[in-house]
Amino acid sequence: MSETKFNVAVVGATGVVGEAMLAILAEREFPVEEVYALASDRSVGKRVEFGERMIKVTDLAEFDFSQVDLALFATDATISQQYVPEATSAGAISIDTSSAFRYEDDIPLVVPEVNPDAVSDYTHRGIIASPNPLSVQLLLALKPIHDAVGVARINICTYQSVSGSGKQAIETLAFETASVMNAKSVKPGVYGKQIAFNVLGQVGELSSNGYTKEEMELVRDSAKILAEDSLQINPTAVRVPIFYGNAEAVHIETKDKISAVSARELWENAPGVKVMDEPGETGYPTPVSESSASDEVFIGRIREDISHLQGLNFWSVSDNVRRGAALNSVQIAEILVKNYL
Repeated sequence: MSETKFNVAVVGATGVVGEAMLAILAEREFPVEEVYALASDRSVGKRVEFGERMIKVTDLAEFDFSQVDLALFATDATISQQYVPEATSAGAISIDTSSAFRYEDDIPLVVPEVNPDAVSDYTHRGIIASPNPLSVQLLLALKPIHDAVGVARINICTYQSVSGSGKQAIETLAFETASVMNAKSVKPGVYGKQIAFNVLGQVGELSSNGYTKEEMELVRDSAKILAEDSLQINPTAVRVPIFYGNAEAVHIETKDKISAVSARELWENAPGVKVMDEPGETGYPTPVSESSASDEVFIGRIREDISHLQGLNFWSVSDNVRRGAALNSVQIAEILVKNYL
């Protein structure tokens, strides 16, 4: 890590991803000179944790980005579209977790374990985009297989926690769960349908092709990061009633045959991945028991597809907030300060 220290702003510091960013910056001893926690005026004066100290929240709308070297955005696309250009104009390199800039040709989209060299392209506009957490999870698992035998097609079903929708959704699940447990009627909150003790078969708004924006982000993220436009992906995104962690049931068709044994060996040596694939009813990972608050993507249920000669199936789980969003952004920042600043 660089001996130089940097001034860092975390934008959206009172949200679930922003809080995780602050925690990870402290845990990994990022070379911070000064850290600024930014949020809307509703949160001004609140305090958030940074390591062993508490820092005051500053009003994003009033902040002078010329004070910082790096700005980590844990905001929605609307906020990022407004303030990322402001930050870069002031000289701060921006790392953005929203979808605002992911698919612009001159902005790199990065998963550090997959395409770290793409970070160098930050010089085009001073912006680096972080993918959808679903894509981070998928690509960490896909990369070693893709490198070894090539991947032609992917069928994937995702099972996504409510934390992907923010604090209000977490509160909605808690409130609805309490209502059901107390035999009270439930008035749907964030999702329009009850999420407690339920499964929602649509995550986000539908696109014109019948897939949701969330599903299409998996397609677009994977193609851009792997630089593989011919890769075919068929996704279905599902919302499930857990607070943190996403799961993915993945079925891939490889260009060359690979056995389950060989795939397992590749994953056992892959960065950011942990294999949990043992016989028995508890030999696979779950979001709550394994990946919660973890920096790794867990892989299990590895098996060859009985319906396709070159098919391979696996199950993966990951902490969508910590691993999929916050850590990915901090790792990008680490590459920046180590190799380019």
